[in-house]
Amino acid sequence: MLRVVLFAATNVAVLIVLSIFSLIFGLEQSLGAGNLNGLLIMSAIIGMAGSVISLLMSKSMAKRSVRARVIETPATQREAWIMRTVERQSREAGIEMPEVAIFDSPTPNAFATGARRDAALVAVSTGLLDSMSQLEVEAVIGHEISHVANGDMVTLALVQGVLNTFVIFLSRVIGMVVDGALSRGQSSHRMGIGYFLTSMVAQVVLGFLASMIVAWFSRYREFRADEGGARLAGRQHMMAALQRLKMGGQPSRLPESLSAFGIAGGLRQGLAHLFATHPPLDVRIEALRRGA
Repeated sequence: MLRVVLFAATNVAVLIVLSIFSLIFGLEQSLGAGNLNGLLIMSAIIGMAGSVISLLMSKSMAKRSVRARVIETPATQREAWIMRTVERQSREAGIEMPEVAIFDSPTPNAFATGARRDAALVAVSTGLLDSMSQLEVEAVIGHEISHVANGDMVTLALVQGVLNTFVIFLSRVIGMVVDGALSRGQSSHRMGIGYFLTSMVAQVVLGFLASMIVAWFSRYREFRADEGGARLAGRQHMMAALQRLKMGGQPSRLPESLSAFGIAGGLRQGLAHLFATHPPLDVRIEALRRGA
């Protein structure tokens, strides 16, 4: 589940930097002060910019986060087989051959990321290769190839950009209300410290709530990728791979910033389930069984 959380974390960091920049250099003063239309324009500029920058950085950030080793020339039979499998499935899915990488992790996982369908990255862990059969690994790779073919990263960026826009807009409105209350109705074209502090806090809180929508989209996306893996590698093999992940106990703990982009995600209970990037493995297996 490595991919979405890295994207989300990068997005938050970029948004904070852009927001502080806009406050320091007066962008909000010129576009947003007392003008809701201008504020909405500013919010869309910052919100979409944060999402696009995060998307463009996604592949390089993923490589660095897990110290992935890109296979340039296969050094072993296993690496050659992985390359052939990715090449064949990419051709069947109608996309260009992605970069292929391996990262060291004792537990099984894999992820795909990238700003474009035809310039993606597919990475698998050493634990996945060591613990699964070739047919199961093919199914996992098919799942990740399907994420790329479905354009999930671009769609995620659009969803995140829209959410960013509303988070920034509403946080600034809250900031203006609080700043107006603190100034006791005194007319001023400049926003005070109350606006700055309140809007930043509101942005963090609203961003946290917006992440539930991103998590919901991620869970929905997993079912589509499972179906894609079933088409590319066989339904029974896709179900067997998920069952193997379930039997293996805790799935690979990818960095939180990338967790939503991997094949496996941890099961969360209660309200925390709203922030889970993956449905429970039992639910995914049953969905594949019903689709047989």
